Amino acid sequence: MINIYSYDELRKSKHRLSLLLFLLLNIALSIFYVLNALNNSASATLPSLIVALFCGSAIIACNFQLKSYAHEMNFFALCIGMLWAWHIDIRFHSTAVNDSDFLLYSLMVIFFISAISLTDNFIAFCLHSLPSALTVIVLDDFAHILTLLFTIALPLVSFSLHNLMQKRSEAFTSELVRRLSEEREKFSDLSMIDPLTGLYNRRGLHNRLNNLPGDRPVRHYILLLDIDHFKAYNDNYGHTMGDSALVAVAAAIRDTVRSRDIVVRYGGEEFLVMLIDVDESIAIACAEAVRQAVLDLKIPHKFNDKVSTNVTLSAGIAVMADNDIEASLRAADTALYLAKNRGRNSIEIAGYKTEQQMKLSAKT
Repeated sequence: MINIYSYDELRKSKHRLSLLLFLLLNIALSIFYVLNALNNSASATLPSLIVALFCGSAIIACNFQLKSYAHEMNFFALCIGMLWAWHIDIRFHSTAVNDSDFLLYSLMVIFFISAISLTDNFIAFCLHSLPSALTVIVLDDFAHILTLLFTIALPLVSFSLHNLMQKRSEAFTSELVRRLSEEREKFSDLSMIDPLTGLYNRRGLHNRLNNLPGDRPVRHYILLLDIDHFKAYNDNYGHTMGDSALVAVAAAIRDTVRSRDIVVRYGGEEFLVMLIDVDESIAIACAEAVRQAVLDLKIPHKFNDKVSTNVTLSAGIAVMADNDIEASLRAADTALYLAKNRGRNSIEIAGYKTEQQMKLSAKT
């Protein structure tokens, strides 16, 4: 999908191609005048030769990535327009009889080149055409002033109107692309959010991981959480109530941890919290606070025919070493598995029993 930056690049490429076309057409016209002079056993005018050399040098310069093709176009158009005006003056005075048809013909050729290659740059169009137009009017001694003025005014008015419409069209397109780019970013953000809980999803997690500050060495901890007996909850209360329970648990987790920590809905009933820049004691305390916060929700949970309790969760904790998220997730998942097997509603850290887990084990 095109964005504002690629659209600007497209416009720059368009200006570059217009400049190249403009230079090539002027080279072609210069070669035509030189060959025509040689065919008539006459010498080519100096400005027509300079035009060919100047345009050739400008084409080479274009390959070195000019900074602003629009501004360069104005400069080249003015220089070449003045050279053609000089050429017309020399050719007009070199003929035995002053020929007004030659003046009109020359003017039409200049306007033709401008019309073909400078449709998107009205300033360059004027800079290229007006030197020759003024020269023709002066050389004609105002004898055919109405015809010349009409010949000059018609393309100028037409191109001014065309340029106005072009600018409005470009402004509309630029605004449209800008809005589309904003909408794209908005939907990109939304695609990183779990629609049910409002937490990050896995894509959001990886996006946040790529933007973690790395200006100093810090330790992060992975907290992997899973709601106990959640399949039984769905079986007993239905998926609508199951979704409500997920939303409530997600809010409890998010509200318990710090705003700088990353909270993710990692799977169906599984959550992940990345605790940013903490030590082990704080990570354990945070996991215990989350476990207690979910228990305090007192969401009724009948997970078999005989036992009724509240919704609880178990947690596995692992340090994130060397920014290896995959290894940390495996360690946290192993710890979570141990917490599940050792009674649920408990936390386990990297193979070591926590105080809370040991208390629960002692009770059982």
